[in-house]
Amino acid sequence: MIKQYLLSPGPTPIPNEVQLAMAQTMIHHRTPEFAVVLEEARQGLKTLFGTRNDVIILASSGTGAMEAAAANLFSPKDKVIVVNGGKFGERWLRICRAYGLDVVEIKVEWGTAVEVRAVEQALQAHPDTKGVLIQASETSTTTLHPVREIAALTRDGGPLMVVDGVTAVGVLSVPMDDWGIDVLVTGSQKAMMLPPGLAFIGLSDRAWQRTAETASPRFYFDLNSERKGQAKGSTAYTPAVSLVFGLCAALKLMREEGLDRVYARHDRMARATRAAMTAMGLELLSPDHPSPAATGLYVPEGTDGDALLDYLRARMGVTLAEGQDHLQGKVIRIAHVGYMGAFDVIVAVSALEMAFRKFGLPVTLGRGVAAAQEILLEALD
Repeated sequence: MIKQYLLSPGPTPIPNEVQLAMAQTMIHHRTPEFAVVLEEARQGLKTLFGTRNDVIILASSGTGAMEAAAANLFSPKDKVIVVNGGKFGERWLRICRAYGLDVVEIKVEWGTAVEVRAVEQALQAHPDTKGVLIQASETSTTTLHPVREIAALTRDGGPLMVVDGVTAVGVLSVPMDDWGIDVLVTGSQKAMMLPPGLAFIGLSDRAWQRTAETASPRFYFDLNSERKGQAKGSTAYTPAVSLVFGLCAALKLMREEGLDRVYARHDRMARATRAAMTAMGLELLSPDHPSPAATGLYVPEGTDGDALLDYLRARMGVTLAEGQDHLQGKVIRIAHVGYMGAFDVIVAVSALEMAFRKFGLPVTLGRGVAAAQEILLEALD
């Protein structure tokens, strides 16, 4: 028997409490019983997003919420600035172009965070910009962008600040209202500790106002229709009822742990993982602005990263994530997001040490584990 360990940045492991909640007897979604469940979820999401405004629940992946942002906030030919520093920055580009927007691209080297000055210069060069779209945590490059500082450029009557927080919300504090973020989206299968299938999108007052002015077509992702329905305890279309049960359970777990402790746990796991990789002599994908959701590392020269990942998964039961696009075969990503703790980090590090040894690489067993342990001990103080 090979026990399986899921250490990818999505889907992520699911707590027993959440799985049991999702196993509850199905109820009809147009009933007072479901209205109670939905309202509990809505209130919990407001706290998590750091907003007094509604957070809309959608039956889709996180990409659905990204598309909903483009469809509801902008009209064809509106000018938007898109920060493209990875696979999901590229997704913003593709969505915006699909809706006929005039895109100003700020291209950033993968593994590098965008410079605030670059966004400021783009805004000065394009004063008619209607929105700035960015990732808080670029999952493909394990990089954290300076969202708070960029939001400061847009909050006083500037363009809307639209943030993909798929591997940020629930990992670190991203308070919408305090930072001046106009739109924040995330998905269920990351820090929310749920299966794929739900997306969440929060809007500021001025973002909601914009939804009434735009001309882009939308039907399923009409946020005003959803807002009206969800405020009355229902949804515009059939919701993923079981996932909403699980959402309530996941939000309860986060509330009981305390959000500050949730964020500290992710930070500690990330620092421990980075320390382990450095102790093993490996180069980090994003050394200067690393995300607390996942750590990317370059595999040693001459090593087939995909073959290494296959070996880890098939022979050791440890699933990590590959590099994407031009980084495929060159990069491995280790997740430490959601329902994960200190010993998940130890599993990932020790498995890598053993796999490297099997691939003939000169690795001192235990060196990375020891470096991680020194940091993980903080939780026992």
